[in-house]
Amino acid sequence: MIHFSKAAITTFIIGGCFLFNANAQEFPPKKTITIVVGFSAGGSADSAARIIAKKLSEDLGQNVIVDNKPGAGGNIAHAYTATAPADGSVILFGSIGPLSIAPHLMKLPYDPQKDLAPLTMGVTFPNVLVVIPELGVKNFKEYIAMAKKDPGKITFASTGSGSASHLQGELLNVRADIDTVHVPYKGGSPAMVDLLGGRVSSYYSALATADPYIKNGKLIPIATTGLKRAPTLPNVPTIAESGYPGFDASNWYAFVAPAKTPDIILEKWNKALVAALNDKATNKQLAEHGLTPNPGSREDLAKYIASQSAIWGKIIADRKITAE
Repeated sequence: MIHFSKAAITTFIIGGCFLFNANAQEFPPKKTITIVVGFSAGGSADSAARIIAKKLSEDLGQNVIVDNKPGAGGNIAHAYTATAPADGSVILFGSIGPLSIAPHLMKLPYDPQKDLAPLTMGVTFPNVLVVIPELGVKNFKEYIAMAKKDPGKITFASTGSGSASHLQGELLNVRADIDTVHVPYKGGSPAMVDLLGGRVSSYYSALATADPYIKNGKLIPIATTGLKRAPTLPNVPTIAESGYPGFDASNWYAFVAPAKTPDIILEKWNKALVAALNDKATNKQLAEHGLTPNPGSREDLAKYIASQSAIWGKIIADRKITAE
């Protein structure tokens, strides 16, 4: 009879020659835990990940760090995580683009619904549709009326073809049966520069980016893209409540892990993340960045990613959108 030490081997399947290391089921792993982020330091994704990582470090008694792997709209980080060690030591703060939009625009080295296992939704946040005063509209109703009266007159900036800010505008075009013209930019900064310069007339902007220009009167906020009003803009209605029920074009970041991670570890990660996201102090810090924690089950996240993929896949096909 062959004896295996508990610390080394817990399972042995004859024929398949499959050996399962006990360390793969330890939680938290006895090494530094990494949260991968697909964007540069300083942005909303990075800020949120660092707030959550700090709470996880306290709760788990283990070092949790953030590893920024920017590039390709977040796809580099997602591809990296898909093949990362599946022992619970690496998780990803995934985003709407790579998880639900990019598969419909380009060939990826990973399948987000097969190679990445859902853990929990992290945070959600709307964009705000802002217009320049020179456009001559003061609210969302007037914006739609102008777009219907003079098709093609209104332009809207985005952070790139196929980006969330682009698809939000295209979704409104479809739902409202209007023709506003998309103008893509290579990121939020150049889009905002041209908006403020009057070269485009509207923009589905991140709240934090638009906030100083809303406060100084250079931009007018006319609607937000989530189902609920943004806490930082309580007087600005949602598109959903402005005549288009169910309109939900929220941005979101969700936690996922390499798909080969054992289920027992995935479940423990879900519990740890949900606890961190429900922490009052963590909630307050995230709210300062305009982010709303929305933790839930692994199953709920899987369904949500699939539903988002279906929604944006149809918009991409119907509007004949291609990657830049």
